[in-house]
Amino acid sequence: MIGKNSTHRYTQRFLATKNIAISEEAYQRLKALKKPGESFTEVIERMTRTRGVLDLAGVLSISQTKEVSERIRESRAESARRLHRTVEKLS
Repeated sequence: MIGKNSTHRYTQRFLATKNIAISEEAYQRLKALKKPGESFTEVIERMTRTRGVLDLAGVLSISQTKEVSERIRESRAESARRLHRTVEKLS
């Protein structure tokens, strides 16, 4: 039974309505991220969804990808050398 002071709002997606307090600066940032026709809910969902590695496809150029790959290989090799030196010291 609904009390006489209860307020209910319904949206097209049948979402619960929640009021949150944010600073004016945070509101302006959120508003700036909004695309035409997008709701604040959609902005928040878009910005907070879990991203997979495939979301990165096409972000780097081929040359950037090669450079990053080379730096990763170098970093791994240096880590392996440090680990080897540490094991030798402990032996």
